[in-house]
Amino acid sequence: MGLGGFLLAGAWSLHKQGASKVVIGVVSALAALSIGGGILWMLPK
Repeated sequence: MGLGGFLLAGAWSLHKQGASKVVIGVVSALAALSIGGGILWMLPK
């Protein structure tokens, strides 16, 4: 989940710097995937 936080902060930084929406979308999607995977990893089996 830490990786997801870094990616989310990176997406926000890219947004503030005026990057293209495609790049922001890709980084945001990777962040969501990472956070979702971290949550699923922590669920009991």
